[in-house]
Amino acid sequence: MSDFLILSDPDLDTLGITTDEIQTALEAAIRAQIRATVHVAPKSALLPGDGRYVMTTLATGNSPALTVVKSVMVSPDNPARGLPGTEGVLLVQDSETGQLRALMQAGWITRMRTAGLSALVARRLGDPAARVVAFIGAGAQARAHLAALCDLFPLQRAVILGRGAENIARLSAAARARGLQAEIADNPHQAIADADLVVSSVTLDHQMTPFLDARWLKPGAFASLTDTGLPWQPDGMAALDPLYIDDLAQEAANPRPMIDPARVGGDLAALLGEDLHSTNVNRHDPSRRAGFLFRGPAIADFALAALALHRAQSLGAGRDTAWPDATRPGQSPA
Repeated sequence: MSDFLILSDPDLDTLGITTDEIQTALEAAIRAQIRATVHVAPKSALLPGDGRYVMTTLATGNSPALTVVKSVMVSPDNPARGLPGTEGVLLVQDSETGQLRALMQAGWITRMRTAGLSALVARRLGDPAARVVAFIGAGAQARAHLAALCDLFPLQRAVILGRGAENIARLSAAARARGLQAEIADNPHQAIADADLVVSSVTLDHQMTPFLDARWLKPGAFASLTDTGLPWQPDGMAALDPLYIDDLAQEAANPRPMIDPARVGGDLAALLGEDLHSTNVNRHDPSRRAGFLFRGPAIADFALAALALHRAQSLGAGRDTAWPDATRPGQSPA
């Protein structure tokens, strides 16, 4: 077997990994973190001051015996260069030996783990009979969320608020392909007021003026704020009760909290810990608005990278490669 695999986003997209498999992998990894058989470092981020956002995640585990590092950059000038606004890579090593196991493009992993986390929490806090989903932001994250949520809820209508006409058209087409009615909202209030499920996934911009208010949500709605809540007005966040975040320890280590910690009801570990190892617990309360606010925890990148690597190896996907002139076992360096 070669030294390591190179897996592009198209390679990862053809592995046939389902929403159910992603849910199972995420739950198993979070429970492993609770048992301390997987260890994570707080997500780190840099804001160079020119609109770029640079972040890394790190996790290591015993079963599977992997260490996963992800590095991602959001660059607002990339579209003008003909490049995606977000680029990244995952480095996957054997956690015992340090040997490189894989290099993966980060797009598929990031989309699927983010949508998977939203779906995991929505399955516990959202209305099981949800019919209307609203998307604030119409890019790749919205399309990934559409697929995941359609697999779990009996959705009939998608309401879309976005900026780019091409992205809106692609998301609308994807919704119709799933049998949903697609509606383009004229304003933020219209977009979310009648929604059972809301996903906000706007491009990270810390200079953004908030334009959404959680008080506009109807009682019983669930909102997943994948963009750290930047487009949501801070004085309306108290309307989300309960409100969960991804990782309390990670948030405590961050110099720029997403929200006042006093408003947080718990994190993913607390939410799954309350399940008593059952995946079928739903706490939807039709009288309350529920929310999930998150940065994207390292444990989710770990879970999806491990799942994708195992599937790729079983299917023979990706490109086997080795370092040029690498020293083989039993050989001595020249």
